[in-house]
Amino acid sequence: METLVVDHPLVAHKLTTLRDVRTDSPTFRRLADELVTLLAYEATRDVRVTEVTVETPVSPARGVRLAKPYPLVVPILRAGLGMLDGMTRLLPTAEVGFLGMIRNESTLQAETYATRLPDDLSGRQCYVVDPMLATGGTLAAAVQFLFDRGAVDVTALCLLAAPEGLAYMDKVFANSGKPIRVVTAALDERLNESGYIVPGLGDAGDRLYGVA
Repeated sequence: METLVVDHPLVAHKLTTLRDVRTDSPTFRRLADELVTLLAYEATRDVRVTEVTVETPVSPARGVRLAKPYPLVVPILRAGLGMLDGMTRLLPTAEVGFLGMIRNESTLQAETYATRLPDDLSGRQCYVVDPMLATGGTLAAAVQFLFDRGAVDVTALCLLAAPEGLAYMDKVFANSGKPIRVVTAALDERLNESGYIVPGLGDAGDRLYGVA
């Protein structure tokens, strides 16, 4: 598994404001949207393209367009919805699927409660968006779900990641033989006893949408 921590002053600037407890939900949503677009720029360096020739006002020019099947963007409900617009702004031709996952408090395993995805993802590049990579259980389950449906490679975009979550992802997919990437704005120190990233930014879903 490949991990990319995007080291850029604009990324750090926006993330600092997201961390600030005084940042209200409207500002948090706007900054998360802007930050995701910056992360998406790095995350899509390996997006598949096909060569084309177009006519400029002067002469023909060779270039590229996104190849079909188009990338699939998959937000993990609910917090991942706050990252969707930032992704589709950069990838307007991408298709969007939805994956609802929740942790079973008895087994502590992530369980799927809602899906809106093609049954067959053969040949598809998928981009999973979820603000926080904490324990790694939810993201690992989401990635495996996509591979089980035929996805050929998966890139996850997270605002923050914890070392424990990355280690868990490495362990789960060590022998998968499939390309997996995690692109994040920062790798934080650790998880606390409640499973929150430290220093983190709190509960991303609540900060995006309130506690309803």
